[in-house]
Amino acid sequence: MRVEFDRVTIGQEIRLSGTGIHSGEQCQVTIMPGKDRIRFVHLGSVIDASAENVSKTPRSTWLGTVRTIEHLMSAFAGLEITDADVVVEGSELPILDGGSREFCQALMEAGKKRIGRTACQMFGRVQMTFEGQSISIAAGSGCWKYLLKSSAFPGDQTATFQFGTGEYLKELAPARTWCFERDLPEIERLGLGKGGSLQNTLIIGDGGYRNEPHFENEPARHKLLDCLGDLALAGVPARFLEVAAEASGHTMHVKAAARLKQLCFWEDLATP
Repeated sequence: MRVEFDRVTIGQEIRLSGTGIHSGEQCQVTIMPGKDRIRFVHLGSVIDASAENVSKTPRSTWLGTVRTIEHLMSAFAGLEITDADVVVEGSELPILDGGSREFCQALMEAGKKRIGRTACQMFGRVQMTFEGQSISIAAGSGCWKYLLKSSAFPGDQTATFQFGTGEYLKELAPARTWCFERDLPEIERLGLGKGGSLQNTLIIGDGGYRNEPHFENEPARHKLLDCLGDLALAGVPARFLEVAAEASGHTMHVKAAARLKQLCFWEDLATP
């Protein structure tokens, strides 16, 4: 499949600050108009937002030295922004609302600007399975599905999103990060989750949610939000893909993004 699409950046610089979900420290991110795809700037280094530059994937996605990039990358993908420079101060991006809603709102307020046009030729599909996890990626019409598997509450959940007819800001962006209540002692022991709160994190108990969910299937929606952000590291616009994931996490998503990128040939087109 060969597709052509506009390269789009934001209209003006924006800045957001808040607490890092894992470090608990104050973090700041400045997002500026770009012209060289998505790039992160941290500790004096420029890091392309590409799967091969992912350094770690425990409970979040690290791009080089920057942690928790998946929610902002999901916002870029959901709003179809292809180019931006992201300067991060602190060890990770701020968790903000726990999803990508605040990122989206700031990006929308900044406006969009077309800066060029690109063609992508995709050769083949991606199919991965490992220990109960799976992901399938093919050329398609922008239908994304995620199946969350759980033997306890909330049980199996499905989330879907259709590019072209769905509204990312309403359907996926508000879905917050979440954790099982039984895992909190281990998270604390590992020194993680220091910036978590009942506002930015949905807590799942043995028999129900401990705080009010934004959607009944909020955990599955957030996993789909994460999947969208991780696969954005391949650079292929989400509206041209058909994705079905089951019980997958950041590690599998990043591997799938790397494979997808290998299957693509890119061509920058002359701007009319």
